[in-house]
Amino acid sequence: MNQIKVAFSSSFKRALKFFLKKHTAKQGNFEERLTPFIENPYHPKLETHKLKGGLIGYLAFIIEYDLRVIFYFKNDCSVIFIDIGTHDEVNKLKITPHEHPFHS
Repeated sequence: MNQIKVAFSSSFKRALKFFLKKHTAKQGNFEERLTPFIENPYHPKLETHKLKGGLIGYLAFIIEYDLRVIFYFKNDCSVIFIDIGTHDEVNKLKITPHEHPFHS
């Protein structure tokens, strides 16, 4: 399998900056999970899963117990990260129809 190319949306960049400012010690946790994700987005330790509700079409992977990244596949070999945060924070993510790649 080829490595996955990862792009960060502007909303992800803002969320990551905010998150790392608040939780500086967790930067290494994010970086530790990024390597296996690039090699295999479905690596068992990532617990990658499909999301439901208003986030249908998106997936999440676990960085640690209550920290996850929301993303979607742009194509077979690239993904877009759109948010990072706790389970409650990312479940509150609101995506307007023009931002949502799965709604017309």
